Amino acid sequence: MWSLLAGTLLGVAIGSVSGLVPGVHANTMASVLLGAEAILASAFGPEALGAALFGALVTHTFLDIIPSTFLGIPDADTALAVLPAHALCLEGRGEEAVRISALGSAMAVVVSLPLTLAFLLLLPPLQPFLDLWIGVLILAVAGLLVIDAESPPLALAVFAASGILGLFTLAHSYLAWHGLGSSAVLMPLLSGLFGIPTLLLAGRGGAPSQQFTGLAIGKKGIALQSLLGSAAGAVVGWLPGLSTATANAVLASAIRYEGDRRGYLLAASASNTANAFLGLAALYALSRTRNGVMAALALTELPPFTSLLLAGCLAACAAYLITIRLGASAARFSVLRSAHVQAGVIAFVTLLSLLLCGPFGLLVLALSTALGVVPHLLNVPRLFCMGAVMVPVMLLSLGVVGF
Repeated sequence: MWSLLAGTLLGVAIGSVSGLVPGVHANTMASVLLGAEAILASAFGPEALGAALFGALVTHTFLDIIPSTFLGIPDADTALAVLPAHALCLEGRGEEAVRISALGSAMAVVVSLPLTLAFLLLLPPLQPFLDLWIGVLILAVAGLLVIDAESPPLALAVFAASGILGLFTLAHSYLAWHGLGSSAVLMPLLSGLFGIPTLLLAGRGGAPSQQFTGLAIGKKGIALQSLLGSAAGAVVGWLPGLSTATANAVLASAIRYEGDRRGYLLAASASNTANAFLGLAALYALSRTRNGVMAALALTELPPFTSLLLAGCLAACAAYLITIRLGASAARFSVLRSAHVQAGVIAFVTLLSLLLCGPFGLLVLALSTALGVVPHLLNVPRLFCMGAVMVPVMLLSLGVVGF
């Protein structure tokens, strides 16, 4: 038990760092933990490493909303969530956005616990039939999104252009520095499509005063969006090749993030956290890894499934409290000049792209930023820029391309 608690505390600390520092994902921190495997195992026991890895992933899914809300910088899991969250921040409701996201993640933990047990029973017999239909599923979702758009031809053009950019970026990810590959190039790709355009198109006045007057979302809405988000995260955790970003794009077809920003934000956060728990179930049921943390876990001596579930729940409780506490500090952002903050964030993202990916990262950032401004000019929802993720995954699942 002490080994589990020590590992969970370490995971919460590491997940807090990865969640709060833009561009640093829990997958990156997992490699650091693997490097210290011998030390952790000898000091705390074999369960500590597994608890630390899973605890870091769960914590990250709570705290990654902070840079998305206040800085407008997305990562692979918050690419679409940054739009309603940052919009609420610009209205002076940044703390509300953070609290809604934390509530969605917490609700997902509750919903995911019984689902993980069902996954352990259902995944093995059903998986062979589902492997063949992943690409078809994504194609169907993309088609529905385009047809349902206000201007289908323009939506299709943005979706196709972002898909081509995503294919180009992933096909040449070997050009990224340090051998980080596709996990690194997603940072400039998604920051250019969703983060920097938001900052460039924002107003240049002072940042609005941040005030919290309660959650403007009803209990029925909380329950419904939590279930929708958890279901989307469960599907992503189940089907290989899909990412949380894909799940959030699917959610956008059911919940209009421009019309119901709070509902979408809650559902997207629930999807993000549910994906972590259901990805763990897929690892134990099928020995398949759905993300970098699960791949790292597969290289270790796996502790009992219930031990990691307990570690994840403990990490979620701690992460919820940390997220709420940091969200309560939102009023401090009102003293900053918006133009100065925007310039600083853009400079930081540019530097981070260079450090992670080298000159290729700067090229991807420039191309994706140019494309990310197009939806605003054409009056098309930026949702369709998710073609950068959906098109490569669809073609990879259908066997058309290989990275």
